[in-house]
Order: sequence, then C-alpha cells, then structure tokens
Amino acid sequence: MTIGTMSATDALTIENLDVDYRLRARLRRVLYGLNLRIGRGESYGLVGESGCGKSTAALAAVRYLPRNGIISGGRILVDGRDLMALAPTELRKLRATSLSMVYQDPNRALNPSIKIGRQVTEVFEFVQIPRSQAYDRSIDMLKRVRIADPQKVMQRYPHQLSGGMQQRVCIAMALAINPRLLILDEPTTGLDVTVEAEVLDLIQQLRTDYQTSILFISHNLAVVSKLCDRVGVLYAGTLVEEGATADIFNYPRHPYTVGLLRCLPTRGRRKSDGPLQTIAGALPALGSILQGCVFAPRCPLAEDACRAADPPFMAVTPAHHSRCIHFDQVIPDLVTSSTAQRGAPEIFPTRAGTPILAIEKLSKTFVMKGHAVPVLRDIGLQLAAGETLGLVGESGSGKTTLARLLLGLTKPDEGARVELDGQALQPLLSERSREAVKSVQIIFQNPDSALNRSHTIRRIIGRALRRLAGASGSTVSTKLLELTRAVRLSERQLSVRPRQLSGGLKQRVAIARAFAGDPRIVVCDEPTSALDVSVQAAILNLLVELQINRQVSYIFISHDLGVVRYLADRIAVLYLGRLMEIGPAEQVFAGPHHPYTEALLSAIPSIAERNAERIRLSGEIPSAVNPPSGCVFHTRCPRKLGAICEQQEPAVNEAGPGHGIRCHIPVADLARLQSAVPDELAV
Repeated sequence: MTIGTMSATDALTIENLDVDYRLRARLRRVLYGLNLRIGRGESYGLVGESGCGKSTAALAAVRYLPRNGIISGGRILVDGRDLMALAPTELRKLRATSLSMVYQDPNRALNPSIKIGRQVTEVFEFVQIPRSQAYDRSIDMLKRVRIADPQKVMQRYPHQLSGGMQQRVCIAMALAINPRLLILDEPTTGLDVTVEAEVLDLIQQLRTDYQTSILFISHNLAVVSKLCDRVGVLYAGTLVEEGATADIFNYPRHPYTVGLLRCLPTRGRRKSDGPLQTIAGALPALGSILQGCVFAPRCPLAEDACRAADPPFMAVTPAHHSRCIHFDQVIPDLVTSSTAQRGAPEIFPTRAGTPILAIEKLSKTFVMKGHAVPVLRDIGLQLAAGETLGLVGESGSGKTTLARLLLGLTKPDEGARVELDGQALQPLLSERSREAVKSVQIIFQNPDSALNRSHTIRRIIGRALRRLAGASGSTVSTKLLELTRAVRLSERQLSVRPRQLSGGLKQRVAIARAFAGDPRIVVCDEPTSALDVSVQAAILNLLVELQINRQVSYIFISHDLGVVRYLADRIAVLYLGRLMEIGPAEQVFAGPHHPYTEALLSAIPSIAERNAERIRLSGEIPSAVNPPSGCVFHTRCPRKLGAICEQQEPAVNEAGPGHGIRCHIPVADLARLQSAVPDELAV
C-alpha cells in the first residue's frame, strides 16, 4: 500500500516495488514492496545501513539498474509518467532535462579519458546551449560548488582531482540543468564540513528557485535532518518507518531507527566514556527468505508474534508510520547493543617522556608548469605513544600531503626533520629499514581502491605478514588467525575476495593489513567516511580497542569533527598548508579557538539544531599557487583586524597548556568575541 494520498503533483511515486538481482542463475530479492512518494518541491531522506537497498531504490527510480537487476513488481512514476512504459529515447530525454542523479562514487560517474571541462560543458550543450555560453555556464557552476580556480580544474582529468573535488564536479553537473527531480546518493561523503554546508545551501536554493524535488540518500543522519522534510528508514529492503524529519529523529518509533541514532558519537562523547553503541547482529543475507518482522533477529523487543507474521505499517500519527507492533514501547532506553554493557575502556597509556614522533620545519613545495606550489609550510608537531592526533581542515589544506610525507611516499623540502623514537626517519620509503616501514602504516579512505580485488583476504593479510612482520610457514597462519580475530573477522571470510564483503568488513581487512607488522603509528585517512553509522561505531570501537591493546598511536584525518572529537586526544587544524591551531581536543572544541576553527565548528550539521546558524566564510579558498600574504586566512576571515592581517604572518599564541593559536587577535579578545560552541554543534 502507498502511505499518504498520491497527488498529480508528486515528483516521484514508487508503488509496491520489488527488485531482484540475478546471481548465479538465481533471483535474489533486494527490495520488498517498497512504497514512497515525493511531492513537488519536497526533500525526502532515505536512510539505513549499507546493503539495505537504498542505492537500488535510487537506481530503479531512474531505470538504471545493472544488467542483472530486475524490477519484478510494482511501478515507478516520475511527474506522473510511468518509467516502465517509456521508450529508450523518451527515457534519455527525461534524464537529460528533468531528472538528475549524483552517484556515490564519482570515480565511476566521470569519464577518466575526458577532461573535466568537456564533461561539464556537454551537459549544457545537450540542452541546446551554444558551446561558447556552455563554457561560461560551466565555470559559474563550478564556482557555485566552491571549486577554486575552475578554469584550471576544467583542464584536468578526473584522476588529477581529489575525491572531494570529483564529487563537487558531479554535483555541479547534476545541478546544471535545474532538474525537477534530483536524486543524491551519498553526495557529501568526500566533502569537508564547510563545502558540505555550501553544497547543502545550494541544493536548498535550487528547491526554492525551481521547486526541485529531492531524494536524498545518506549515512550522515545530521545532514538528512538538516536537508529533508520527511525521512524513510529502510532495512533489508523493507521500509520500516516513515514520517516527518522531526518525528523520526526526536520520537523514533521503530527499534532499528532508535539503534541507528544511538550509534552516533553525540554530545561531546569521548572514547574514555566507553565504547559506542552498535546494533547487534548483521543484515540478513541477500535474497534470504524473510518470515515475520525483518528486524526481529536483531531486535531487543522481539517476541514470538514478531517472528510469526510480517507486521503492517501502523500509524503512530497520521503522518508517522512504523512497521513494529511495539511502536508504543520503542524508546531509546529499551534499545541496547552488543557493546552497551562493556563499560569504559582501560586507562589510556601515559604520555610522558620522549614523543614517539617529532616533526620540525616540515614543508613541501611542488612545481607545476614552472610554478612553485607550497602545499605545506613549517609544520611542527609531536605525537606521544598511545595518543591520537586528529588532523582537520578543508580539502586542499595539506592533510593528505602530510600523511604521504610521514609514510615516505613523498619527499619533503630541504631542512625538514622527522624523528621516530628519537631517530631520524629517512624521507623516502625506499630508503627506510624494514623496522621503520612497518612502524608507520596507513588505513586508506576507500578499501575498494586499497585492496587487490583478485586476491583472497587470506592472501592480502598473509602477504603483509610476510613482508612487514617477516613471518613464514606456520607462523603466518598463527598470526593470521590472531589478527583476524582482533579485527572481528571470521575464519570463513579469509577464503573470500574483497568484492564479496560489505564496506565495513573490507575496512576491517584494511585495518588488519595495517596492523600486520605491529606498527607504532597508524595514519587513518578518512577510514569511516563511507560507512553507515552502525559500522562506523563498530570500526571506531575497534580502533580504540587496538590502541589500548597494542599501544599504537594514530594520526586521524577526517572531515567529520564529531568522530574526531570522540577519538582524538589532541587536534591540529590545517589551512592552506599552515598549522593554525593545535591543542587538547576539549580545549580546541571549547574555545577560545582560531577563527577558522570557529567556522569549521559552526558548519557541523546537527540533529538537535536543524536550523543552527553557521559562520559563512567569504570568498573562495585561495589557490596554493598564489597564497595570500600575511595571514593566509585573512581573505576569508570574519574577524579580520585590518592591514596587520594582510601584511604580517601571525605568531602562535598560547591559549592554554599545549594549546597554540596562530592569530593576530589576542587570546583574551578571541574568548570575548566567540560564544561557547554548544554541545549540539560540537558533535
């Protein structure tokens, strides 16, 4: 049945949709009788764990399922037109003029052999805009999604852009035709908080100006809360709850929805407060024959009646429905998880004595077409044993370059000094001893790109054990089992290949490989950005547990400041290659803080404060080719003093023990100017 009354003005209507995938000569069901509608100018959020069928629903809505995808029942209407009845030419015209989609992986959405400029201008040319105008419109659209130097970006190929930059290009292409229906599948995954906020504002403006309807799929519940009018919660291909955004997030009436919300590291929660909540168990296997409530095997409220029959969609209110016979009992206190009773972690190791890592005057300048491009300048910091340093800043701030320098993948400028345990660390990986190589490892953002898809998990981890730990023969098998148990992988999963695992399991494999040589330092480069909230919580718990048990230190790079606050002991804030602030996490979040840090904090989306005001930075991010004089942040700083900021680089002022701020404004004045960041903004 369809919830609510179907209207002729609905942009999208999905009725009783069944979708199967043909795998190994068998049909395996992915969506079960899905019903949803999106009104004209409405934004609808679809949330749930990876594997619940969200992307399949989106692909079905544009009739772009993979070859083995089959719509087995139901119908899909876009602006009242039945997609299944459209001829191929009509469908192409609809996609070109009225319907746009931003895919989760920009690598697959952009043609690697065509320059960005040609790909963007083609969108305008397809709707009969002359090429000369199409170029100018493309430049303007790239500026609207906060891409600095769009003319230069237009001359590059996709592989020459960062993941976040690629995603912004895809968003610009999708918004170019001012679509009537815009489908966004994890569009902000690779974006930093300020760009994410700008993109969300752009999408909201599009809704206002053109009455664009939006289907928004995301793991980021706070972003969904900010952007969407209504939310649907999908579990194992079944819609289990639907309602107004405020009702779903403030008064959830299904145990699964409550479980998702409890996985978030909210309200300033720290790792010392104990492990994050997770949802016990796992999703049913693809194509499983489901009997009774699909969530019953993982539900703490399940009873015999739940397992006997599929519960109907029941009305909590006329606009809020839940597929749970216990919807009147579903309150957060009733939902527990497999980690809820484990208590606080052990005492973290002391951080006295010689730091494990010391960096002085670390700079990196690239040369591009004869121009010097300073990416990092005079970075100095230390990392203690068992400590987590959170590294934050917008895309282009130098975070990844810093990680590559530490790993020996890029050579620093002359004069830099990096010491590991008081001994100089050779600048390039090829020059380092095996002991030094295994001491510094990395967990990449995207395990799909980091793991060899043709090798089994046993071979991937075993190879790392042989090369890093020097293990051989039976020792490899013993260490392999120990390592897989440590990252919560089962022995049967060793014989499969990465493509057969979920995103969370693949990230566990990547973590196991990084820990194969018992590293001293692990660089975590956005390791949870592509994971849903339940898997993210499990991975964060795993990282904390490994840190305690193995005394390892982390450099944690992330755009998600809520995750950084939970995991980090100290935080370093980078902007255009300069270290603007560094200090204990609580002090950095509590303030006073650098005006740039203040702007980052204000941009964090919050479930509790949907309409919270944020500090809007003026202008574009400057190009590293021609950075501003004086304070590099002065061109965008909302608290700029005047000529001193433009002409003189500020010194680092001490705001507290171990807390430094690079700003001309005295710390006492910053404290007076800045209001304390509410807990809701710092999650």
